Amino acid sequence: MMETERLVLPPPDPLDLPLRAVELGCTGHWELLNLPGAPESSLPHGLPPCAPDLQQEAEQLFLSSPAWLPLHGVEHSARKWQRKTDPWSLLAVLGAPVPSDLQAQRHPTTGQILGYKEVLLENTNLSATTSLSLRRPPGPASQSLWGNPTQYPFWPGGMDEPTITDLNTREEAEEEIDFEKDLLTIPPGFKKGMDFAPKDCPTPAPGLLSLSCMLEPLDLGGGDEDENEAVGQPGGPRGDTVSASPCSAPLARASSLEDLVLKEASTAVSTPEAPEPPSQEQWAIPVDATSPVGDFYRLIPQPAFQKQAILHLERHDSVFVAAHTSAGKTVVAEYAIALAQKHMTRTIYTSPIKALSNQKFRDFRNTFGDVGLLTGDVQLHPEASCLIMTTEILRSMLYSGSDVIRDLEWVIFDEVHYINDVERGVVWEEVLIMLPDHVSIILLSATVPNALEFADWIGRLKRRQIYVISTVTRPVPLEHYLFTGNSSKTQGELFLLLDSRGAFHTKGYYAAVEAKKERMSKHAQTFGAKQPTHQGGPAQDRGVYLSLLASLRTRAQLPVVVFTFSRGRCDEQASGLTSLDLTTSSEKSEIHLFLQRCLARLRGSDRQLPQVLHMSELLNRGLGVHHSGILPILKEIVEMLFSRGLVKVLFATETFAMGVNMPARTVVFDSMRKHDGSTFRDLLPGEYVQMAGRAGRRGLDPTGTVILLCKGRVPEMADLHRMMMGKPSQLQSQFRLTYTMILNLLRVDALRVEDMMKRSFSEFPSRKDSKAHEQALAELTKRLGALEEPDMTGQLVDLPEYYSWGEELTETQHMIQRRIMESVNGLKSLSAGRVVVVKNQEHHNALGVILQVSSNSTSRVFTTLVLCDKPLSQDPQDRGPATAEVPYPDDLVGFKLFLPEGPCDHTVVKLQPGDMAAITTKVLRVNGEKILEDFSKRQQPKFKKDPPLAAVTTAVQELLRLAQAHPAGPPTLDPVNDLQLKDMSVVEGGLRARKLEELIQGAQCVHSPRFPAQYLKLRERMQIQKEMERLRFLLSDQSLLLLPEYHQRVEVLRTLGYVDEAGTVKLAGRVACAMSSHELLLTELMFDNALSTLRPEEIAALLSGLVCQSPGDAGDQLPNTLKQGIERVRAVAKRIGEVQVACGLNQTVEEFVGELNFGLVEVVYEWARGMPFSELAGLSGTPEGLVVRCIQRLAEMCRSLRGAARLVGEPVLGAKMETAATLLRRDIVFAASLYTQ
Repeated sequence: MMETERLVLPPPDPLDLPLRAVELGCTGHWELLNLPGAPESSLPHGLPPCAPDLQQEAEQLFLSSPAWLPLHGVEHSARKWQRKTDPWSLLAVLGAPVPSDLQAQRHPTTGQILGYKEVLLENTNLSATTSLSLRRPPGPASQSLWGNPTQYPFWPGGMDEPTITDLNTREEAEEEIDFEKDLLTIPPGFKKGMDFAPKDCPTPAPGLLSLSCMLEPLDLGGGDEDENEAVGQPGGPRGDTVSASPCSAPLARASSLEDLVLKEASTAVSTPEAPEPPSQEQWAIPVDATSPVGDFYRLIPQPAFQKQAILHLERHDSVFVAAHTSAGKTVVAEYAIALAQKHMTRTIYTSPIKALSNQKFRDFRNTFGDVGLLTGDVQLHPEASCLIMTTEILRSMLYSGSDVIRDLEWVIFDEVHYINDVERGVVWEEVLIMLPDHVSIILLSATVPNALEFADWIGRLKRRQIYVISTVTRPVPLEHYLFTGNSSKTQGELFLLLDSRGAFHTKGYYAAVEAKKERMSKHAQTFGAKQPTHQGGPAQDRGVYLSLLASLRTRAQLPVVVFTFSRGRCDEQASGLTSLDLTTSSEKSEIHLFLQRCLARLRGSDRQLPQVLHMSELLNRGLGVHHSGILPILKEIVEMLFSRGLVKVLFATETFAMGVNMPARTVVFDSMRKHDGSTFRDLLPGEYVQMAGRAGRRGLDPTGTVILLCKGRVPEMADLHRMMMGKPSQLQSQFRLTYTMILNLLRVDALRVEDMMKRSFSEFPSRKDSKAHEQALAELTKRLGALEEPDMTGQLVDLPEYYSWGEELTETQHMIQRRIMESVNGLKSLSAGRVVVVKNQEHHNALGVILQVSSNSTSRVFTTLVLCDKPLSQDPQDRGPATAEVPYPDDLVGFKLFLPEGPCDHTVVKLQPGDMAAITTKVLRVNGEKILEDFSKRQQPKFKKDPPLAAVTTAVQELLRLAQAHPAGPPTLDPVNDLQLKDMSVVEGGLRARKLEELIQGAQCVHSPRFPAQYLKLRERMQIQKEMERLRFLLSDQSLLLLPEYHQRVEVLRTLGYVDEAGTVKLAGRVACAMSSHELLLTELMFDNALSTLRPEEIAALLSGLVCQSPGDAGDQLPNTLKQGIERVRAVAKRIGEVQVACGLNQTVEEFVGELNFGLVEVVYEWARGMPFSELAGLSGTPEGLVVRCIQRLAEMCRSLRGAARLVGEPVLGAKMETAATLLRRDIVFAASLYTQ
């Protein structure tokens, strides 16, 4: 305690004057003041304090006289209550929220209660981790954009949420559970459980704990009073409630409370039945884009292109716009964005590639302002009303339950024909399936032949009509030419092949052929005949391009885009034109200033990169190069200069045609052949149209020019016609199962992977008739119930077995005959003169002899002379209806041959392999040509009554003699002994057929006089049941094409420990959900601690093998740590591949491990250690653009691993991945896009 010492004055006398003594500072001088209330000191707070001895004060207060402490005051101390023992409180849990309530159903007039109805309650304890409803509360603000891998997605549109009726039906379908015998002792997913048996039962099985033994030492009573009250009431406190119940009668078992209430209700309100859907539903509505819209300006405040599409957007309809490049499809998207801003909702614009996203961001930002961009490494204005992103990011947001989906009104899919991409096409299907019901869809695509079919699939998927607006009209018509020149003398050899009206000019083609042939003959006369037909060297290319560009420059047809299907040839062709300068001095100045401004953001060494210097020199002369090997910032510079008209000649690969609308005056094809990754082939019509569509600038050029170079021989006319005028490729499903998709759906109980497969575009052809199948199944069920049961008593007791034996025998014989017809020896035996048994719609087990064998594009055709009855009536309508035949054992066993009842006749028919029931051992000597000539002659009315030739009569008599000699069929070729078919199914089928024949011959039912009538009844019933089984199969999950692969992939996940036996996703599975690619390999590496011991730069170098696309060897200069890491990664990949093979997947271990490319390990390692980009070029021959793309994708993978590490509780690995991403994100590799500045 510290006290302040003050001067103590004597108490003032009332008679004394009011004087006050004040100390002046610390000088010791005093002053008397005659002021009331004067201060005692002139210091601010009086005298300075003096500190007493704290030790003495503490001893005096706490040790000498502790009585004042509250510790010793019993009256103020805490009170203690005796605790009651209540073990039941340990078993009590909070009750789940009530999911439903009872609503009274009243009479509409009197208000009398007629009954009660159970209804679902909304918003009962919903959360992002338990519900798929849009009514659930939003998640944390930090997760509103990207969502969280642990959150549920929103309910996909088009899928029916389960109702109370469905739940009741599901409960009734479940088997009854015996609560004494069928209870589990080990919960699903647990290794140990609890044994609930009484104490006197034997010792529980290993892994089970005895509940009675555990509770024995506990005193389950609450005290003496409680024990007395609970005597005779087992169960303790819970016994009170049971005994107090006045109603001891047991309740009737029911599946829900609704059943109990409604049973006692005297009347019930009848609910109106929903109208039956039409049998033929039309979801894709074609719209005539040429029909006039008279009141357009009244309906739409401002005029716009594609009026029909905009009218449907105003009605909030979904549309599919299919049109050529530069036709103005983007205007539809812009109108939707403007509508969303007007409605204060949001729009997502998806594009297939990141570069296109950046370009659209610039265009839309200039138009609307409120636009955001989300890519793998850039996040700009995520709160904007219009978000531009790649389709993969939208898929991730849907699976993660992003709250952005709540405010979404439109999703615009640009370049939808990209769904044909083998690797990424599945993403479009996943997104379309997962979009919620409140989101409208806008699809923009190039012209495709099956736009209606694709729109019909989406309409059935979302249960809404899709309006298809398609046009084949080009705003700028195209003219297609062949160019055969190669020098200044021949630069005028430009031949029109396809004009702007779509007419193909054969005259121009033959003129090009003649010009090429004439020059080649002159070359042969000068240099000798043995010269190669195609000189494709750099000198030849240089001469061709110089002559072509001179011709185009003279005709004012620049700028031009030259499509070359090789990155190396692009660079060679541009570098070879060293003498070409196409820019003026003012254009050079503008190009130089633009380059300086764009390159100023790079560090000094990056500005001196060889590619930067070379591209700058090319651009100054009006030349440009655009392909995936170019640095991203240089590609953007080339695109911007080209759009300004400063790049006159652009050498580009096919990827340039996927970009935003950057048209040229002319498009040139270096060749019509490309390498598609596996082989060289001609361009497809869709590819040619996509690239040729870049020709013709709208509003500037009357026509666009497309030129195909003929450096060697002129291509064949048929190939040119197919490429230029053929139909573009159809939209085809590339749907495939991925582990990420399976895990994301397995973690949500309400969604099934089977539902995703059912709704895929690949299953659409078989699923589009589901409504018709359901109606047919209902009709067949009604028919089956109305049929009379067949009598199967007495001798007919084995009638069902007889029917099944006959059906199985027929199927086995067909299978064996089909295998014979597919074999080489079987086809060899079917030569002219061979006697066969014919069985088809016109002939039943009739003998025939093969006259001629011919082949068409699909199969062989056998012209055969067949026995038949002489027709009594020439008109087939006059013949009586065929009666249903009842098969007896003689009809089933062997071949009961056809024998004409009256005069024997013959006919000549063309048979397919499936029309022959058996191949006999007999061969006749026939003159096939004479017989065919005679038969065709007698088919003419003039010679119809002429007698057949002797050759025909002889053949017919021989066949008739064979049929009479062998009524059960002549000897046939044995498939195993005669035709040497060793297939196991054929051998087993032959044995089974002989066994069935014995059973059929021993059947008793055929001896009953009631056999024919009862057999027909049974057959009708069995055929209906068979058709019902077929329809049920088509409607079930078992008919899904990918169902076997799904079970195999789930088995892989179960073997690796990602899901348990019950299908519940475990921790490793949740980690794999957070990965964007290579989910199994990355998760296994993380759980094996293969990455935790490495430094960040080493982790980044190893992971480059998962994202690098260019194959190559890692090299010998790597540190030992990296070499060991590569071997460990390959070992983990091999283990996963072996598990996949063991579970039945088709991918081999070598193919799975071969997906890893460690060619850029050293490059990434040095880059992460800080090496400048200019020094990386010497470490690898990979183009700079591919290196940048690899590092960018690697940084995205590091971020996903960082999130996964946080999810699993690995802060050390998470920090390392954060450091690795930071080390990678620097300099020219992560220079900001020019479109976002």
